[in-house]
Amino acid sequence: MSRPETIYVRKLGRQSYEPVWRAMQHYTDIRDGDSPDELWFLEHDAVFTQGQAGKAEHILMPGDIPVVQVDRGGQVTYHGPGQLVGYVLIDLRRLGIGIRDLVTAIETSIVAVLAKLGIAAHPRADAPGVYLDSGAKIAQLGLRVRRGSTFHGLSLNIDMDLSVFLRINPCGHQGMEVTDIRRQRDIAPPSQAELINALSEELAGLLGYVYCLPASEHTLPEMPE
Repeated sequence: MSRPETIYVRKLGRQSYEPVWRAMQHYTDIRDGDSPDELWFLEHDAVFTQGQAGKAEHILMPGDIPVVQVDRGGQVTYHGPGQLVGYVLIDLRRLGIGIRDLVTAIETSIVAVLAKLGIAAHPRADAPGVYLDSGAKIAQLGLRVRRGSTFHGLSLNIDMDLSVFLRINPCGHQGMEVTDIRRQRDIAPPSQAELINALSEELAGLLGYVYCLPASEHTLPEMPE
């Protein structure tokens, strides 16, 4: 298999969680050596997702927000309005990298985008994601590898109701502070479209793609009836 030069970007707008999750699974199950690598960017309706090894005690007060048991790694996290979610669907074997390389590239791309906004951030060796020097978490990360290909991905907090994170122990860490871009700047955060462009270009460059091209606006790959 030759190494791909292009990664495609889908900008999916606002979506409920489960149809997108099922579409990721389906794309991963049917892809072959000629299937393109893709990044899917979107915003979800409010949802808590619990990883495969997730412990129920980390879900404190879900209230009216649904909890979905999913097939990624990690514990419980929240997705909702004001957060940019990016799903990373790539063939690791064809790209010639391992999962640790991909995690590092995702975290590095987020750190680089935040730096351009004047926000100093860094990854942690003991917990995936991106953090401020204060210890507050600003971006989450959780992946799954199946048949040598990845799905799930990252979430970057832009301008959220952060009180929702008090209903869980974020990523299994009791009392972890969570923040967003708006609370770290004196001016309004960039639009989701601007952040999608910045993140996709950073990540594509770090992974060695030559081209980063649009796949579609607001359209998931076709699913079987």
